[in-house]
Amino acid sequence: MYKQIVITVLMVLGLAGCSGEQFSLTSKPKANPDIVHLGANGLPSREDLMRAGPLGEKWLGKEDAPVTVIEYMSLTCPHCRTFHLKTFPKFKANYIDTGKVRYIVREFPIGRSAGNASIVTRCGKKDRTFKLIDLFLKNQSKWVSQEVRTEAIYAVAKPSGLSRAEFDHCMKDQSLIDSLQWVKNRGRQLGVSGTPTFFINGQKVRKPLSYGELKALLDPHLSS
Repeated sequence: MYKQIVITVLMVLGLAGCSGEQFSLTSKPKANPDIVHLGANGLPSREDLMRAGPLGEKWLGKEDAPVTVIEYMSLTCPHCRTFHLKTFPKFKANYIDTGKVRYIVREFPIGRSAGNASIVTRCGKKDRTFKLIDLFLKNQSKWVSQEVRTEAIYAVAKPSGLSRAEFDHCMKDQSLIDSLQWVKNRGRQLGVSGTPTFFINGQKVRKPLSYGELKALLDPHLSS
């Protein structure tokens, strides 16, 4: 009976994604300087959705691609890991690398460990950002825990070429921390409450999409 209950709970979590309202990167997060007004459909305007944060966007693909996919992600979320292991490689090969999609990743850290890992992905050279994201998602079991394990986080990040000096500096960079908090606050204003949450040319989808589901959402924007 216990096993059946556990399986049911996991199935519900798989549909809902990871909840993201219990964490802030700073004890007193700064309010964003403006307010997003959601439309009658519950969605933000394109102008509001596309406003980049103080650190700029992390993106892949062609800047003027006909489709823009924004993913709000927590590096501790198992559903984000599933998407990036099972769906992302084929999505990248068939849509991002071919110039059909501009793919943007925005931080929505759930838990203090996710907040610390998010700091690391913004640390140092920009050309290793996506390598760091990949390392953290693939190796979740090595660093994710209720208590922040700084040494474990650095051990996962080290193969990217990140030095210990860079790591230690970034972990103390309050401006970087405040900027990441801005991104999460802005996500909440845009209607994000958990991960993964996608905006596909403005259409909001909160679930870990399979390749077939993602393809079905993308192709109508590319048929004209």
